[in-house]
Amino acid sequence: MVVTAAITALGGLLFGYDTGVVSGALLFLSDTFHHLSSFQKELVTSLLLVGAAVGAIGAGRVAERIGRRLTILITAAIFVVGVLLAAFAPVFGVLLGARVVIGLAVGSASMTVPMYIGEAAPPRYRGALVSFNQLAITSGILVSYLVDYGLSSSRDWRLMFGLAALPAILLFVGMLTQAETPAWLVTHGREDDARRVLHRLRHADDVEPEIDSIKEGAKRQEVSARELFGPRLRGVVTVGVLLAVFQQITGINTVIYYAPTLLKTTGFGSSASLLANVINGVVNVGMTCVAIWLLDRVGRRRLLIPGTCGMATALVLIGAIFALEGSHLTGAAAYVVIVALFFYTGSFAIGLGPVFWLLISEIYPVRVRGPAMSVATFANWAANFVVTISFLTLLHAITNTGTFFLFGFLTVVAVAYFTARVPETKGMRLEDISAQIEGRRVQPTGPQRSTRPA
Repeated sequence: MVVTAAITALGGLLFGYDTGVVSGALLFLSDTFHHLSSFQKELVTSLLLVGAAVGAIGAGRVAERIGRRLTILITAAIFVVGVLLAAFAPVFGVLLGARVVIGLAVGSASMTVPMYIGEAAPPRYRGALVSFNQLAITSGILVSYLVDYGLSSSRDWRLMFGLAALPAILLFVGMLTQAETPAWLVTHGREDDARRVLHRLRHADDVEPEIDSIKEGAKRQEVSARELFGPRLRGVVTVGVLLAVFQQITGINTVIYYAPTLLKTTGFGSSASLLANVINGVVNVGMTCVAIWLLDRVGRRRLLIPGTCGMATALVLIGAIFALEGSHLTGAAAYVVIVALFFYTGSFAIGLGPVFWLLISEIYPVRVRGPAMSVATFANWAANFVVTISFLTLLHAITNTGTFFLFGFLTVVAVAYFTARVPETKGMRLEDISAQIEGRRVQPTGPQRSTRPA
């Protein structure tokens, strides 16, 4: 099962790399496409998010029709086409189109990868295994930062984009060796195939109870996608959508996309800004590893709520420094802002970063899991787009101080909502989680046995 999760999580690595690499490439695009405005730079960054929103909403329906595995294979092929188109873009318009194509693949991967792992993983280890995807995302971001820094002297933005073709090819080849998820096979009348897959991934005594549990879950929860927002499912869908929106409007991707640009405005040079970005990426990966170790030990809420509190603290501190020192920072003030950015990223990486993707793979009934995850993932990318397309403009309109105070306030609102509404799902079967959220009685289950290596 670890091998399966690692192969599938290459989709997460591509997600991270393709979203993070633009932070360095933005510094050098003007060498080829002269006199780019701030808005044109925002377009290069944000059009990926438009494609991702479309890819996320479309991938849910595709994954329900043809299966999770085949959807990931198609996603890998789209990644290859998109990144090569970006690397060889002859004019600025082609680069923008390539970013939309890459976005389609990023959106699809962001939805299908955690769903695939969540359905294949045993409950006891689901938190850690699904969070392989988040580790892959943060690792992809870190790799993109290292590539940006390593290529900064050559200013080769085309190679920055093009290197993503390598993990995309590995994802395609790796998924050829993997099986479809048991949940999808059962709900499409292929129980014998599901048994064969489960015998590879579970203890023999757990196979039939899981088959029965999936069948019962599918039978009692046969609803159409149009009913997602009806009274029966409105609560669980709302939890997923608001988790998605809060993950973005608390500002994380402004740090991922624009940290070097922001640091340059505070007095750092291009190389120093990219080096600070690399350190921020290391913090992101390191704290994600800590989260993976803790998720199935302490639970989801115990990481989500304190982590989000840490984000709010860092944002308010950064806003206060800008208020006291002005936009052009020097000396100790500049280093305090950098450390606060690191603390903000680490707090996100241990809480809201992995917990969001894990929860939306857990909380939905099996019959609507694909469409429901698509809705949450679409909301995530749509919120990401709104924040990203407006960030540089927002900085000019209300200054650094106002922008970070605004993000800080929204993060405090997020803490209040998570405390009131987000459930704990540690160690529960997927079918029992959705039953609990919908208010039905859950039968107790015995201790879960460990998985067998795939």
